[in-house]
Amino acid sequence: MLKTCSICGKIHDFNKVCKRPYKYKKRRKSDKFRSTYEWKQKREEVKNRDKYLCQACINGYKDSPFMFNYKDLQVHHIIPLEEDYSKRLDSTNLITLCPMHHKKAEQGIITKEELFKIIQKE
Repeated sequence: MLKTCSICGKIHDFNKVCKRPYKYKKRRKSDKFRSTYEWKQKREEVKNRDKYLCQACINGYKDSPFMFNYKDLQVHHIIPLEEDYSKRLDSTNLITLCPMHHKKAEQGIITKEELFKIIQKE
């Protein structure tokens, strides 16, 4: 009888034990933080501060397709959690962005300095 292996995904004989080592995906400290009540509250507070609008779109930054984007908003840590975990709930380190601008900020196309300037305008 054959079965699908839960370790490698191949089809083996029912009695065969797969020799491939199982890789556990480690949860990082930042992944655990994002599921906490404190983060969910802070995320809503930042979105409310930014009036539930993408701040990069409002400022006409880098090929913004919309003037006012309010769909699928995400809160971005300007200084990433991996660099400075102590700023995880600091309002001056958080900004509301649409998925397109969030991706550009993660890639470094939108610099940290530019994001800090946007926050200081408010």
